[in-house]
This record gives sequence, C-alpha cells and structure tokens, in this order.
Amino acid sequence: MPNSTLKVRVPGKLMIAGEFAVLEPYQKLAVMAVDRFVYARLEESDENRLSLETFDLYGLAWTYEAGAVRIKTDDTRVQFVENAMSVVYTYLRENNYTPLNFHLSIRSELDDASGRKYGLGSSAAAVTSAVFAMLARFLPEKPPETLVFKLAAVSHVITQGSGSGADVAASSYGGWLEYSSFQADWLKEAYKSSASITELVQNDWPYFSVEPAQLPEDSYMCIGWTGSPASTSELVGKISMLKTSSPELYNDFLTGSKQAVTIFLQGLNTGDSASVLEGIRQNRRALKVLGRNANVAIETPRLTALCDLAEAYGGAGKPSGAGGGDCGIAFMPSRERADQLMEAWKREGIQPLEMRPCMTGASII
Repeated sequence: MPNSTLKVRVPGKLMIAGEFAVLEPYQKLAVMAVDRFVYARLEESDENRLSLETFDLYGLAWTYEAGAVRIKTDDTRVQFVENAMSVVYTYLRENNYTPLNFHLSIRSELDDASGRKYGLGSSAAAVTSAVFAMLARFLPEKPPETLVFKLAAVSHVITQGSGSGADVAASSYGGWLEYSSFQADWLKEAYKSSASITELVQNDWPYFSVEPAQLPEDSYMCIGWTGSPASTSELVGKISMLKTSSPELYNDFLTGSKQAVTIFLQGLNTGDSASVLEGIRQNRRALKVLGRNANVAIETPRLTALCDLAEAYGGAGKPSGAGGGDCGIAFMPSRERADQLMEAWKREGIQPLEMRPCMTGASII
C-alpha cells in the first residue's frame, strides 16, 4: 500500500418525495444527500481489526475464511459492516486483488452529539463507507459510483432483507437524485443465483435507475426535526398489510404518489418552483390518505404542525422518509419566507436543522 492510511467520508440522506411507493417496481423517488457524514479510516495493520466508534467497539479481530469475513464478537450490531466487508473482499479476490491486513475504523456524525437520531440513513452510510474504503484502497483506480452503489446495495439487502436502496444511492452518488429501486426481492434472488459477486454487479439491474437532479434557484428547502425517532420497518410492515388486505386502496396510493412525484421531478428538471410546491402538496396528501387507510400515523401531530406552518408561510411541507416522527421538509418561495418558517417552527418545538445538499457521494478526504 503506497500510503499507510486512507480516510473517506460518505454523506447521509434525506428522502424528499415518493416514500413507500418506491418499494414497488418503476416508482420514482427523489432523495438528497446531506452534508452530515459517516467517516471511515483504513490503515495498514499487523492483524485485521475493525472499530465501530459509534458503538464503542474497538479493535475487533476479524478473518476472511470460506468466502466470508468473520468478526470475532457476539455483538450483532456489526452485521451490516461484516456483510459489506465480506461482499467487497470476495469481489476483490474474484478480480485477483488480495487485500493486505488492515484496520477499518468507522464513525458516524449523522446524528446529534447528544445521541438524537434524525433518520439520515446511518446503517446505509456505514455500509457504503466500508465498501468505498476497501475499493479505494485495493483497486488500482478510483471505484466508479455505480460499483460502490451496487456492492453496498447487495450488502445492505442481504443484511436487512428489504429496503429501497435510496439511502445507499444518496451515500454513493451524492447530490439530488431521481431514483427507482432495484427491488429487494429481485436483488436477493439475483444474489443467490449469480455465479459470482462480479457477475452480479456487472449485469444489468432491470428495475434500478438513478439520474442527477437539481433544486430550482428560487426554491428554498427547510428541514425540521420533530423530536421523536421513527421506526421505518414497523411502518413499512403495516403498509404492506394494507397492500394485502385492500389492494385497491394501496393501488390508489401508488397512482397518487406517482402523479405527485412526477410533478415534483418535473419542477426540479425544468427549474419550475411552482411544480416543486405542487408535487410536495400532492405527495403529502397521498401519504396522509395512505396512513389513514393503513391505520398508521405517518403524519404525527408535530409533523402536521410543521407542514401546516409551511403552507401558512406560502410554501409546502411533508414528512421525510417513513414519517411517524424524524424529520419533515418544506419548500419555500423565498429566503425571507424560509427564515420566517423556521422561527415559527421553533415556537412549536420543532428544531430546524442546518443541513444542505452534499453534491459529492463517497469520497476520499
């Protein structure tokens, strides 16, 4: 290794429009990488070690044997990173690169210093940081974004068993993205049936697409934290029950979400801020109806206050991600209105977050 230490950073994400629907084939979602990061450091070592600083786990020994990385601990929180290391190590070996012993350290600054969780995709960013650090160190050239994304997506899905991969995309590519999911069930099956990791990532992923997007210059986005974390898996599970019990109501939601996201993305692609606001309003309505039909609180009382205040100040707001807590977002027609909104949020106990788009994905620092 030419240098003894490699440092990388990977942005977190904020879901913007198209939540829940993105789990279905060809449904578009808008997602944004944010300027809060997971950092990874990979350095030469006499022995293979792993440190996950967020979990106070330091210097864990690990081995690569029988095609998989084994981390010597009973702590199940290492599983995401363990699978990511396994996938990348195997990919490297398939391509005739044999990693030398190393110590990988990962730390997250996605959440608040007090431990508050904002829902910025920490497990996906941690996985992406491990994938990118290993590829950047042991491949002769900088790894392409799509390779980073695909290896991280495989790692995340075989650990979690589900998910859209939009958080992995934000961490891999950065910026504003127009995204369609690979479909977790398809990817799990492709992983099982592929002759190698290399074959899997080189093949076409039929449902997956990603394109860069951009917010119009006269649109201003505000992000507010409502003070309570949300359980995405629990909410998704209840939405899945609606899909089974009332498919017609679920399909109505998909139609409404698709229309809303199409309008929103048109606004991004053409610089039309009025379409941005209309798309957000329509997506909020579709999500509210979905929550009511599935008997889940996608829009909590504080998220309702966040969105209603955005409307009162001339903009549009909605929950970000699965709802049920975490963050809400608002798009405003001027900087002045955005500042007024954030002051109004504070009066309602909603914490404005100082976050901006991160236009780069996983990168060496």
